[in-house]
Amino acid sequence: KVYVDDDLDDVADKLIEEKLLAVPVVNDAEELKGVIVATQLVKDFQEEGFEDAQKMFGAGSDEHASSGIGYTIRQRLPWLQVNLLTAFAAAAVVGAFDGIIAQYTILAAFLPVVAGQGGNAGAQALAVMLRAIALDEIDVRKPRRVLVKEAMVGLLNGVAVGVTAGVVAGFFGNNVALGIVVAVAMVINLFIAGVAGASIPMVMERLGQDPAQSSNIILTTVTDIIGFAAFLGLAVFLLLIYMVGLAF
Repeated sequence: KVYVDDDLDDVADKLIEEKLLAVPVVNDAEELKGVIVATQLVKDFQEEGFEDAQKMFGAGSDEHASSGIGYTIRQRLPWLQVNLLTAFAAAAVVGAFDGIIAQYTILAAFLPVVAGQGGNAGAQALAVMLRAIALDEIDVRKPRRVLVKEAMVGLLNGVAVGVTAGVVAGFFGNNVALGIVVAVAMVINLFIAGVAGASIPMVMERLGQDPAQSSNIILTTVTDIIGFAAFLGLAVFLLLIYMVGLAF
């Protein structure tokens, strides 16, 4: 049996542990108040998962394909405005390096490559972390082990992807320095993406907020800004070294 105030996750664990198809629900006086059927519980968890997925991308948790236009706009538009502000922040980073982009236009072609890979890597860590929090697999008050793991995964994946991207960029641009910049920037961005993807939902959970609520928008902002800054900053750094070398 389970009690009326038992957590739904605990009820699911009991059903799985005891291999039950249903379980009676009682109050503190041991009076029968209903029955939870396993199939209905699965449906509830599926619905909860879909709601979290929608919230992660800034849609309403109770929004459906049949929802009215006005309601759908009210649910989505505020987060689109937030996303616009974060996009302006990323654009400001690019604007700060407009000089070197104007001088070496080939850099513009690889900006979305570095930022996009960081976003994908961060989303992988984010998805795993949201599942871990939902299933109570980790203690958000002791995040060190998980953060170290995701940081290492991001670093090693960054090296692997960075080498590939660097070789392609160097060949495409016929410039070894470009390949180096792309490779190193990829390593930096994927490392940060892993840490951000794991930490954002844990921080939101500690603050008492829903960890799924538009976490992907926050993550994309971080990976875009870091990716742009790392890539263009390294390009400026190598250019300065080259100019100093010419001076001597």
